[in-house]
Amino acid sequence: MYFNRDHADPQADDRYLSQNDTSVLHKKDLRKMRLTLRDLNEIRKAGEAHDKEKNEELDVIRKMYAAPTSAEAPPR
Repeated sequence: MYFNRDHADPQADDRYLSQNDTSVLHKKDLRKMRLTLRDLNEIRKAGEAHDKEKNEELDVIRKMYAAPTSAEAPPR
């Protein structure tokens, strides 16, 4: 959960949560970690959240640098 300045209520955050990562690897660990379905689902959600944030940022950038319409254009 995080607080978005556009919304008064907390929003669900689907990104990586470090408190869920309890596996600590050491130099002597030779085995690969097995990914469970829960792990894969969390990775997928984090990727989708990243893509959503990127698209929202691109929308803002497109609006910011869009060519002005004739009504918005300054007179010459």
